[in-house]
Amino acid sequence: MLAGYRRALGLTLRGFALRGRAVGPGPGLGVGSGLGLRAVSTSWSPVGAAFDAKQQRGSAPGRETGLFGVPELSCPEGFQEAQDKALQESEQLVQKACSTPPGPEIVKIFDQLSDALCRVADLADFVKIAHPDFAFREAAEEACRNIGTMVEKLNTDVELCQSLRQLLADEVIMNSLDPETRRVAELFMFDFEISGIHLDEEKRKKAVNLNVRILDLCNEFLTGTHLPNKIDKHVLPEHIRYNFTAEGNYLQVAGLHADCPDDLVREAAYKIFLYPNAEQLSRLEELLASRNSLAQLVGYDTFAHRALQGTMAKNPETVTQFLEKLSDQLSKRTQKDFEMMSKMKMKLNPRNSKLMPWDHPYYSGVLRAERYNIDPGLYCPFFSLGACMEGLNSLFSQLLGISLYAEQTQRGEVWSEDVRKLAVVHETEGLLGYIYCDFFQRPDKPHQDCHFTVRGGRLRENGEYQLPVVVLMLSLPPSTRNAPTLLSPGMMENLFHEMGHAMHSMLGRTRYQHVTGTRCSTDFAEVPSILMEYFANDYRVVNQFARHYKTGQPLPKNMVSRLCESKKVCAAADMQLQVFYASLDQIYHGKHPLQKSTTEILKETQEKFYGLPYVPNTAWHLRFSHLVGYGAKYYSYLMSRAVASMVWKQCFAQDPFDRAMGERYRREMLAHGGGKEPILMVQGMLQKSPSVEDFVDALVSDLDQDFETFITDS
Repeated sequence: MLAGYRRALGLTLRGFALRGRAVGPGPGLGVGSGLGLRAVSTSWSPVGAAFDAKQQRGSAPGRETGLFGVPELSCPEGFQEAQDKALQESEQLVQKACSTPPGPEIVKIFDQLSDALCRVADLADFVKIAHPDFAFREAAEEACRNIGTMVEKLNTDVELCQSLRQLLADEVIMNSLDPETRRVAELFMFDFEISGIHLDEEKRKKAVNLNVRILDLCNEFLTGTHLPNKIDKHVLPEHIRYNFTAEGNYLQVAGLHADCPDDLVREAAYKIFLYPNAEQLSRLEELLASRNSLAQLVGYDTFAHRALQGTMAKNPETVTQFLEKLSDQLSKRTQKDFEMMSKMKMKLNPRNSKLMPWDHPYYSGVLRAERYNIDPGLYCPFFSLGACMEGLNSLFSQLLGISLYAEQTQRGEVWSEDVRKLAVVHETEGLLGYIYCDFFQRPDKPHQDCHFTVRGGRLRENGEYQLPVVVLMLSLPPSTRNAPTLLSPGMMENLFHEMGHAMHSMLGRTRYQHVTGTRCSTDFAEVPSILMEYFANDYRVVNQFARHYKTGQPLPKNMVSRLCESKKVCAAADMQLQVFYASLDQIYHGKHPLQKSTTEILKETQEKFYGLPYVPNTAWHLRFSHLVGYGAKYYSYLMSRAVASMVWKQCFAQDPFDRAMGERYRREMLAHGGGKEPILMVQGMLQKSPSVEDFVDALVSDLDQDFETFITDS
């Protein structure tokens, strides 16, 4: 999952700093050329050993630095200094842009301006979420607000926009620009336009006010999606009360308890946690209406039309066509899945066999475990964290010529002593960038696996390349006295997924940080990470690293096969659920005013695209946090998976270590970041332009079982 200030807010405060997630934390963060081969540093060590519980790793001796090597950030107050420097630099760059004649230099100045603001904004965005010290989190939050205010000002700066408009209006100069520079110039102008720069002063003010209100509503709605609901404990039968947190005479219900084997607990959790909240409903309705008003103010029919500009899908009509065709293809398979779940429920609970929405996650898991004898505990000993990291290292080495090395950190460089820093080194190009691995659980740390870009790559004015820096955040269990950190199959797959994002960041060697790495359209950004899941599920890859941490015994092939096939059990129903979510997202961000209430639309859409009945007096959509970060783009997961499936089958299924294909993958897809239209990158990789039908067929064909495995294990 991509994370960060832009994605979390789902707004269009993008102009300069806010297009993607690449930031530069400042001159203190080791900038190197990355252009020539470097000898292996004496401070580097093998990647697997860095995650071995038996190896205690402290900071390197010497002077203390700040977070990510930024000297100012050795204390919370340093954010004020870093922020002031960024704002001062940005003001100078604005003046420079306004006085520079049309030419490629304008694009460079705009990118420097973007980088100057990003240098603080995204670093602060990560710190405000993940730092264990409240003072650091608070200081980072304030820096985010202040940089955001500056971005609002720049997004409506008519003179600044005019300097870019003059460049775009000069056909001779535009035709002389290389494709990446031309695209970046157009993207900057697009960001101005969706912020309302072309409007008169009164309407521009209205656009700014709408943006600010949307920002507030997003934050309020996100908070509301996680708040628990309370109920008088006497309402629930005594024998299930212990499943919930007691608070005096009340019980707190903070989630759906989807894995609980007791049907009554799941039903109670579903009905209580999803009970409508009037304030949250009001926030959602105002958010959707405000987004629609903003979109129409800046010239779009709907918010979905505005959000999908520049994506693979291009427009909401294509998304709707994709979702409807996929739903049609899934319907029979989904019905069979529901029938299997119903039979299982009847077998385990004859008195109440009707399948309900709270049953789907539980009984699909029961079916997987029963049919393929999947016990995660049998797999964990083969997936020690160190072994998994060595497996990734081996795969990247064979496929892309890249090695991962653990690098000793300086005092103050990391926010928790268990964070590891990896240097990413190419066999001929040298150091490509750094990955900070914040992998372990700790109090108050978000329980979400995600990738943050802390600094994006770009070609600097002195000819050196600014190395990208990212953070991968997971929630893995710590090691024990007797065993290293052991991963479940799901954790291992998530590790591969997030490393896919990291490689995209490391290999997106764009000239401009505005389009570096994962700073690309949402429906393309998930392709590299989902593709890594296919590698994680291939025995030839797994066999290179999965060894029992005590005996060294390799993970048996039939265990990997069973695990992969088990994921296809009820997978059609799981995918149908995603179609429902994505369709609801499209309707909410489509034509306004909405024809019915958001709850009535939820009920209708659930019955059309899902199949399990809507439960009266529930409001699942008020817990749908993705409406904030992925507004009108929730379909992106499905479309990205379709592309990843096509790339895997056509390019890597025959040989997952094919170096020629790995180089093609880097050249056609990873290298461009957002500097090339996403569909053109897909065409370059697949050597054809996929249709909506191709996307649908790729997803549906993934559901087909490997009958050799099925028959053998049966």
